[in-house]
Parts: sequence; C-alpha cells; structure tokens
Amino acid sequence: MLFHYVAADVQGAMTEGDYEADALSDVLRFLGSKQLSPVSVKPIEKVDLGIRGYFGGGINTSDKVFLTKYLALMLRVGTDLLSAVNILLDDFDKPAVRNFLLEVRDNLGKGKPFYEAFAHYPRVFSPTMISLIKAAESSGNLQKTFEDLSVSLEKDAEIQSKIRSAMIYPIILLVIAAAILTFLVTFALPKVAGVFTQSGIKPPWFSQIVFTVGLFLGANIYIILPSLLIGIAALVWVVIKTETGKKLFDRVLTSLPVIRTTYHELAIQRMASTMSLLMRAGLPIVQTITVAADTVGVGEYRDALLRVANEGLSKGLTIGEAFRRETAFPKMVTNLIAISERAGHLDEVLATLADFYQANVDGNIKALVSLLEPAMLLVMGVMVGVIALSIIVPIYQLTTQF
Repeated sequence: MLFHYVAADVQGAMTEGDYEADALSDVLRFLGSKQLSPVSVKPIEKVDLGIRGYFGGGINTSDKVFLTKYLALMLRVGTDLLSAVNILLDDFDKPAVRNFLLEVRDNLGKGKPFYEAFAHYPRVFSPTMISLIKAAESSGNLQKTFEDLSVSLEKDAEIQSKIRSAMIYPIILLVIAAAILTFLVTFALPKVAGVFTQSGIKPPWFSQIVFTVGLFLGANIYIILPSLLIGIAALVWVVIKTETGKKLFDRVLTSLPVIRTTYHELAIQRMASTMSLLMRAGLPIVQTITVAADTVGVGEYRDALLRVANEGLSKGLTIGEAFRRETAFPKMVTNLIAISERAGHLDEVLATLADFYQANVDGNIKALVSLLEPAMLLVMGVMVGVIALSIIVPIYQLTTQF
C-alpha cells in the first residue's frame, strides 16, 4: 500500500513524500530511521482506472492528451521527468490521474523504467502507447514521441467524437420509436381491441393481426422489455469480450455497404498511424507490425499483419514484398508501402496515408448519417402508420353501421 506522509525534521522544516509499505507501523519506522517526526500519514487509495473510466472517474482521452502535451513541453524546456511529474501532481485534482502520477513518481524514485506505470493499466493505455513510451525511453526520444502521441490521441478523439455525434440522432429516433410503440401496445391497442371484442364486430384481417400482436405485447410487456434489455446487454458483452463475438461483429459490419467501407478505411487509418508512430520511436519493424495488428479492429487485417510480421519479414522478405503477398489490403496501400520503403521514408508516407484515410472516414460518416436519418424516419412512419390504419379503418367501419 502507498502512504503519503508529512513530517518535520530535527530543525523543524516540513517535508512530505510517498512511501510503499505493508502497514502504517512500517511507515513510522521508516520516518524514525530518517529522524523525521510524523505530522500526518495517510494511505493513498487506488482507483480502478479501467472500470471507473466508464463512469467518468478514470483517465479519459482528454487526460491523456494533456499528459502527453505537458510532458513533451517539460522535456523540451529541459525539465527532467521526475520534476515534471511533481509539477503535474499540483495541477491535477482528479483522483485517478493523481494516483497514476503518484505511481509514476514512485517508480522513478526507485529507478524503475518510466513505461512500467503505463503497462500496469492495459485497459487505459493501449499497447501502441505503451510500446511507444518503452521504445522512446530506450532511444532517448521521449519528447518527440510525446508530441506525436498527443497529435495522434487528438485525431483519434476527433474521429470517435464524429462517430458518436453521427449516431446521436438515429439513437434518439430509435428511442422515440420504441417509446411510441410501447405506449400504443400498452394503452391504446388493448382499449380499441376491447371495444371490438365487446361489440362483436370483426375488424379487417390486418387489424386483427396488429390487435393480436399488440394485445400479446401489452399483456407481457413487463416480461418482454426486461428480457429484451438483458438480451441486448448480453449481446454487447459477447461482442466485446469473446473472440467469436468479435468475429461475428466483423462479419455483420463488413456485410453492410456504406458501413463496410467506413469500417475498413478506419482500420487502415489506425494501422498506418500506429506504424508511423512506432517507427519514428525506433521500434523494430516486426514488433511495430505486431503491435499495429492489435489496433486495427478488423480480423482480416489483423491476421494479414501477423502474417506479414511472422511469415514475411521474419523469413527475410522486405516490407513491400511481405505486404504485396496479402490480398486483404488495397493495392494503393501495398504499392505505397513498397515504393516508400525503397525511397527510405516509409514513416512519413504512412503518416500521410493515415491523414488521407481519416479524411475518407469523415466523408463516409457524413454519408452514413444522411442515409440513416431518412431511413429511421421512414421506419417510424411505417410503424406508426400501420398501427394507426389498423385502428382507424375498423373504427370507420363501426361508425358507418350507425
């Protein structure tokens, strides 16, 4: 457990710091050995940076952008890492970030590698980020790596923001449609169907179908609705946590026309951006491609990248030759990689390729939104129209008989 202490030395000067110990008595013994009189000793609670992140309490993308930008700036002006972390601790009030920085400071004080603190939280920091920091620490290029990382994180955040923004309106329409349907089958349809049942009048066949379905849903809504929500939650868990679910999700997305293109181009953008960053940080090419394989998100590309690393480069092929053997990637990508490798500026071309595909993804997202909005409105209109007709037509028949 990590403890934070405030103590006074023999001259009365105050000092504070952190100490890793199993119990409070161990901290007191440590302070006594340093001839320090304890004023305050408090345990530092560890925050689960991964799970808390889903509720806004963990380290989010904005925090990571700030950390990387700040560290790059401090290193540029000649500040050492330990001093930079100490200054950052004064600026952050967020518990998760402070706990992480305290662990970084503790590791640096014990002479441990800088990247180890990041590697302790794989759910927060991606394999790419951890590998970049590790390689940059070994090569002494942390400043440039943090600058590149901040730019890359900002671009990723921008893409995620655009995807979320694009999905907000369709989700709102879907929720409204579900609310309208629930109201109709729970309150409206049972009452209308009851009128015809009591009057003995037989409504048209399509009204009978709607009434039957509506009465069934209305009578069992308290069972159907929770079951539906549990089923959706279970499906999301399977897609996120299991390999089979991920493969099934890939197949579904790659079978939809516009989404398929966006999904694949986003994967290539991630691959190009990751490879460019890792190569600039000095990571070996085989390890670079292996790490990039974990970031693409498309099983077809992931398998292809692993073959490039393990069956191509490891057996003496050039990067261009290994990529040209894989038919999963577009010809433009493999040709650019082969040409830029011969020219000696592969990392620059990959960065340009990432920007190119990011622009394509932006355009595809806009096109997708322009298709989804009218499609959702049409579905809502048809759904409400069918229910309305199933009610209005028999009511009209009923009124004409009097």
